[in-house]
Amino acid sequence: MEERKIRPEEEERYTEEEKIQEEIRQKAEEEIEIPRAVMPEVVEEILQEKKRRRYRNRFRRSGWKYLAGAAAACLCLAVGIPAAYYAVNGNMPGSGRNVSGEDAAAVSRNTAESSAEQKAENNSSGHTGIVSAEDYDEIYDYIEAGQDYLNSMSGVSESGDQETEAAYESASDSTRAAGAADYSGAEQSSSWSDTNVREESVGEGDVVKTDGENLYILNDQKINIVAASSGEMTGLSEIVMGTDQFVTELYLEGDRLIVTYSEYRYADGETDENEGSGDGEFTCADVYDVSAPENPRLLGGISQSGYYNTMRVKDGYVYLVSNFYADTEADREDIPSYIPAVRGQMIDASDIYMPDDRMGREYTVISSFAIADPGERTDSKAVFGSSGLCYVSPDNIYITEMCSDSGDSDVTQTSVRKISYDNGRLEGTAQTKVDGTLNNSFSIDEYEGYLRLVTTVSPASDISLYPMPRVGTDEEDIDSQVKSTNSLYVLDENLKPVGEIHDLAEDENVYSARFMGDTGYFVTFRQVDPLFSVDLSDPENPKITGELKIPGFSEYLHPYGEGLLLGIGMDVDENGMTTEGVKLSMFDISDPSSVQEVCTHVIENMYGTDVYNYKAVFVDVEKNLFGFAAYGDSMKYYMFSYDKSDGFREVFSRTLSGYGDIRGLYVNDTFYLVAGNTVQSFTMNGFEKIDDIVL
Repeated sequence: MEERKIRPEEEERYTEEEKIQEEIRQKAEEEIEIPRAVMPEVVEEILQEKKRRRYRNRFRRSGWKYLAGAAAACLCLAVGIPAAYYAVNGNMPGSGRNVSGEDAAAVSRNTAESSAEQKAENNSSGHTGIVSAEDYDEIYDYIEAGQDYLNSMSGVSESGDQETEAAYESASDSTRAAGAADYSGAEQSSSWSDTNVREESVGEGDVVKTDGENLYILNDQKINIVAASSGEMTGLSEIVMGTDQFVTELYLEGDRLIVTYSEYRYADGETDENEGSGDGEFTCADVYDVSAPENPRLLGGISQSGYYNTMRVKDGYVYLVSNFYADTEADREDIPSYIPAVRGQMIDASDIYMPDDRMGREYTVISSFAIADPGERTDSKAVFGSSGLCYVSPDNIYITEMCSDSGDSDVTQTSVRKISYDNGRLEGTAQTKVDGTLNNSFSIDEYEGYLRLVTTVSPASDISLYPMPRVGTDEEDIDSQVKSTNSLYVLDENLKPVGEIHDLAEDENVYSARFMGDTGYFVTFRQVDPLFSVDLSDPENPKITGELKIPGFSEYLHPYGEGLLLGIGMDVDENGMTTEGVKLSMFDISDPSSVQEVCTHVIENMYGTDVYNYKAVFVDVEKNLFGFAAYGDSMKYYMFSYDKSDGFREVFSRTLSGYGDIRGLYVNDTFYLVAGNTVQSFTMNGFEKIDDIVL
């Protein structure tokens, strides 16, 4: 049959997922047998669910695409809060007046070229000090340079951008200190599980939270509060959002519930069918008093430009991260179109950190506020350039991005910028550039003042958004391609390289990584799954101490007690071409120089898992349980235990309907399985069903 062609004008409208879906549909029409899990109708269901969880892809008139990285939504007309609370007023920071038209044109201009030359003087091995913008004109010059670069590369796919599944007047130090002192989270008086987080001491939002008595569940455009302390469940209340408001995550601290979401504010006369520029997309965070869970009460919140990226909580402060796209066709005088705002006020140029590449179009916006006093501003900064991974250690926020222009480098490069945070205060401290790209946030880790990274280094012309195994690719074609390698870097507190290892695992990609104190582990894949162990005890002299080659690959690694490392991934044949099922591996890492795979288990007829999102993985080493969802002909949730003698044992499984967010958690002796708008409860001893509820 004749293959359907995508017209050029349609190309930008297709997400990568939709392109893949179209290819699958064509294969289905050619009567090639494929698994039900990737049949067009199933993929369509998954896509529709994801679209409800993610804000609409939007396209600037210039052609820059909004990357809907996470579910995005924003409630800005909240009960008891006037609309003006969130309004963008167009005030220039520090000016005390509105700026538009000729007034904005009067702002002093310094060219991007002259300022960038000064910034490049300190460049040594990619390491530079972090530099703020001199004024809005400098930023506009960088945007123009980026647009010129895009035009010159019009034949190159935008897939070079690294996709990733994120305010107001300053309050005085005394006000901030008093706000933090007046509030303290409730102490955990019973046993319950929390979200699987990247750093133990840094809180993260998720779609389900519990305080040990109630469940707080993100359910499409609602937040349901369900009484669930004994397995029997009763709906207590719900927070209902607007039809165009997309909730992204929840966070619970004591009797305060933080709800993050986004919305698109339309210009007069514009609707959701309109393309082109509107009032813009905003990320918001509201704080509710849930001391009486049957009657949640809104206390206040903030909003900032851009679509939701992530959020973190530490020491009573929320750090909200969003990504804002500059309108690359805006006039220089139309400052609000290319400068992000936080709670209605544009971020000052001195609080915007500039890239080394002398071009940009996107900001990572970071704001902070005290949970005890969400209406008061603490601090806000913006990192200008492109978008990428956000990793948050207990002391610093790292913004990484794949460099648009690697200059003299013939390989891919990643920029790393470091923002310190403490009690709500934010400060840019350093930036650098390393060869290669990061797989995910587990490929970057801070420990005792040092930053460790493991990257996949590819030719600069071979940028791939999805570095997947070349399943079905002819071996001769693979061998004729330019090889990629992997590198490991150790950077000091100023992001200056102090230790490096290069040329690891030729023609393989990093699939998972885990840093554990002075030792790092990472998995690469092409045909077999080498698990590398790295001795990082001497930061200036990192050493590969072990390499274990086994079939398949692990997508997620998790410490599992003394001397053990759990791997969850896929089992493949010896050629690395055919998936055999989901593979569980237990590694003995008691001797990092001689890592052993001591146990494996394959879940047959399953073609993928949700472990790419670490928050979806349930792990409780003390209870010797771990769980996750997998999909094949159906979606199932699995719970396993591990014993040195008996190996992996499946203790629970449940077939699920739909493809919404799935989470497993426990309160005391009850396990709760949340899947979309349904919740089921089971005994922890034997996993016998107790109750279920449809929200």
